[in-house]
Amino acid sequence: MLTHMQNVKSKTLETLKSALEGDLHFDDLLRKLYATDASVYRKLPLAVALPKSTNDIKLLIDFAYNNSTSLIPRTAGTSLAGQCVGEGIVVDVSKYFTKILDVNEAKKTVTVQPGVVRDELNNYLKPFGLFFGPNTSTSNRCMIGGMVGNNSSGTTSIQYGVTRDKVIALKTILSDGSKVEFSDLTPEEFHNKTKLDTLEGYIYKTIFETLQPKDIQNQIKENFPKPTIHRRNTGYAIDELIKSDVFSTSDSTLSFNMCKLLAGSEGTLAFATEITLQLDDLPPSECAMIALHFDSIEKCMQSVSRVMQHSLHTCEMMDDTILNLTKHNKTQQENRTFVEGNPVAILMCELKANTNEELQYQIDGLLVTVNELKLSYANPILKGDEINKATELRKAGLGLLGNIIGDKKAVACIEDTAVALEDLEDYILEFTTLMKSFNQNAVYYAHAGAGELHLRPILDLKQAEGVKLFRAITTAVAKLVKKYKGSMSGEHGDGIVRAEFIPLMIGADNYKILKQIKSAFDANNIFNPHKIVDAYPMDKNLRYEPNREEPQIETLLDFSSSEGILREAEKCNGSGDCRKLPEFGGTMCPSYRATKDEKDTTRARANALREFLTNSEKSNKFNHKELKDVFDLCLSCKACASECPSSVNVAALKAEFQYQYQQANGVPFRTKLFAYNNKINGYASKVPKLTNFMFSKGFTSSIIKYVGGIAKERRLPLISNKSLYKEFQESKDKLVKENFIKEVFFFNDEFTNHLDTEIGVDAIELLNRLNYKVSMISHAESGRAMLSKGLVAEAKKMANKNVSKFKNLITEKTPLIGIEPSAILSFKDEYLRLVDDKNSACSIAKNTLLIEEFIQQEIQLGNIKPEQFTKDVMTIKFHGHCHQKALTNQKSSFDVLNLPENYKVTIIPSGCCGMAGSFGYEKEHYNVSMQIGEQTLFPAVRKASTDVMISANGTSCRHQIKDGTGRVAQHPISILKDALL
Repeated sequence: MLTHMQNVKSKTLETLKSALEGDLHFDDLLRKLYATDASVYRKLPLAVALPKSTNDIKLLIDFAYNNSTSLIPRTAGTSLAGQCVGEGIVVDVSKYFTKILDVNEAKKTVTVQPGVVRDELNNYLKPFGLFFGPNTSTSNRCMIGGMVGNNSSGTTSIQYGVTRDKVIALKTILSDGSKVEFSDLTPEEFHNKTKLDTLEGYIYKTIFETLQPKDIQNQIKENFPKPTIHRRNTGYAIDELIKSDVFSTSDSTLSFNMCKLLAGSEGTLAFATEITLQLDDLPPSECAMIALHFDSIEKCMQSVSRVMQHSLHTCEMMDDTILNLTKHNKTQQENRTFVEGNPVAILMCELKANTNEELQYQIDGLLVTVNELKLSYANPILKGDEINKATELRKAGLGLLGNIIGDKKAVACIEDTAVALEDLEDYILEFTTLMKSFNQNAVYYAHAGAGELHLRPILDLKQAEGVKLFRAITTAVAKLVKKYKGSMSGEHGDGIVRAEFIPLMIGADNYKILKQIKSAFDANNIFNPHKIVDAYPMDKNLRYEPNREEPQIETLLDFSSSEGILREAEKCNGSGDCRKLPEFGGTMCPSYRATKDEKDTTRARANALREFLTNSEKSNKFNHKELKDVFDLCLSCKACASECPSSVNVAALKAEFQYQYQQANGVPFRTKLFAYNNKINGYASKVPKLTNFMFSKGFTSSIIKYVGGIAKERRLPLISNKSLYKEFQESKDKLVKENFIKEVFFFNDEFTNHLDTEIGVDAIELLNRLNYKVSMISHAESGRAMLSKGLVAEAKKMANKNVSKFKNLITEKTPLIGIEPSAILSFKDEYLRLVDDKNSACSIAKNTLLIEEFIQQEIQLGNIKPEQFTKDVMTIKFHGHCHQKALTNQKSSFDVLNLPENYKVTIIPSGCCGMAGSFGYEKEHYNVSMQIGEQTLFPAVRKASTDVMISANGTSCRHQIKDGTGRVAQHPISILKDALL
């Protein structure tokens, strides 16, 4: 039952919703999804707004004023200090404020809306020979508005400066709803502004009267961080304002620009709607990175100031905590091949030049210094894609910290301190001693060359003792930073976690000035209150209630590797990798890429599950429609398990949720239809001609689709005239039985058996002609369809049967191989969570291979040679299955297709095809399914000429390509079989 006040709020919000062009949500699900960012904080907002226009923002400001609430601006929601957390209306500009408005090549500027992604902007600017320099680890999803709010800097700041250096104009809406543009002003223009009888005029007047006295300016200079620290975000940047010619008497040539103040203000002063940035020419094209390996943090720190005497473009470090975590993340395993031995720290020094000769000169010079220091034990030189891999490895550091199993986590609180470079070594020595006094082995990574390290204590914030340490450590480090006249925040902002330490960092009198400025801009506290000034306590409003009774959640799937399903969900730290766009590669997260809604991210699914499993009072904590909604568009592509640095396995979370939800609500007819499709296909295969007539003819197929809730646009898959199992039984006497190279057990999956029999026949013929003994036993279906529809108990029975059948047959010498990735790879994934006989399941998993993987291995052993195949010329474009990308890799398919010496193969850089088994057939999912296909896959297929062969190894993928483009895609094995001499 809603209370009277809740009813009033609901009606008031409904009125606001009807007035907005954009969206307004105030349901429990969306409020809970926006209650957290990438920090440790949680506050339930009143509502979530996604404005479409500046008029929408003005309406929101008016609403906030009239209803005594506030607005919390948000873009990608990757803030680490709690900037996006609050009790008012969260205003998310990431969906609609995404336009690049203007590029001025002559002035080298660009004007954008705040929701433009940083890397997306630079891709757009590349043809102009320009780029936006500040480069955060979240650059493939962070947005310019957020970068301005935080004054972001990233790896390139030692060469290109910070965001504050690049913002030259801001169009804003002030707290009274007036539209104001801030940009460079001459002293005369500034003083004219102070005479305006408007809020804008009052702001300029307040700034001038407050900062004009020389004793105030001296007070600021004495107490603010050292000016040589270019990465500093402590409070409002009043130390930057007094450098301008309005205040300086030392012949300053710096114009006054309020943007210096607004950059880093965390949306507490004004709402930016357009941002004009100063750009740089693209960096030199020739690059090298020297990765200095150290056996101690101390030796690494001792090297920094010396190597920084060279013209480095980046100087980044990561410690062994990060490096060890990369060993357990599939994506990062491929990025760490340059690591030699077991370093305690790596310092990555990047050099750039216009020519190879100039680059080599820089490399030689840096190596002379390194060899003189004699502190590093290995110094590999990386070039080309090796640099990209090393950079991605370091970028993943933040997310990888979420991989720490259990309740102790690397907590962001002191992770953003910056000191002058000459103080760095001494600061780190004192910092390490301080951490030891708290029994802490901190995590060290990030921007060593800028005097900033992201140092994190390992704390359990579910316990009161951990929260106590959280405050104690932050306070002690704040005092240490103050000793070195450093900045408590280099780039991550004050937010909640550091704002209450601002008086300590800059002095009480300077803090009063910040409060005066906040009051001048925003007297009614509309914009992001309790950030920077009048701060929330840093140890309240945490994600977890200290000393809570930990919910005990029983599951059918085994989540013991994460210490339970709740902790699996809690691995998500909000870093937002699941928000990256298709142009940045990978697969995660296909549904977000289609809808651009936070609800459809991996992060949202993990957060929603955490919220309801933690706070639900129902006996079945999964029994919430909100969870059904948030998991609805999850395609179970498994990309999150490999691409998410925290390796949150949302496919497993979804399967368990569906199972538990259906325990309470029953299993719908269509769910049973898809889950039991193999059984249905078995009956249909007895009369294949009649079945296919009904499936393909308009009238009968439309009835079937209507009854089954299938999209009318879809073609129904046709039944093979004979099952693969029958084909095998009839032909097994003709197969190789002796003098064979190796025996393999062929897993006859349910899709190949009844729907793609000809591919199975091709596979068996190929292996037979290559002199391999193919054995096929009677076994259960894989359970893939059951798992995808949440019938986990039925899938468990099948998994147990299959493990029992194969456990005494499958060895390294007699592997299990399969054609359909989603089926055969279940042995390497879900079976390990499902079966009772874990040891046998693990043994089988180690010796289970996708058929392309098996052939790839045999090629490497010299058992299969190019001479056995045609010399004809063929061009092939290959699309890999999501589960192959997540659990193995596409290179096996690439190598197999490249075996004929004149076959030219390229991998389509596509994510998910969008079909995902039954997902794309379901009528309510059809449009999203096709949107996903249109992101990369369909355009690439359409672009290919008709003489180019399209290949895909997933049955769903081949159907999606046919429905989306009209092209027929061949399985790699069929292509290879046809190429046999």
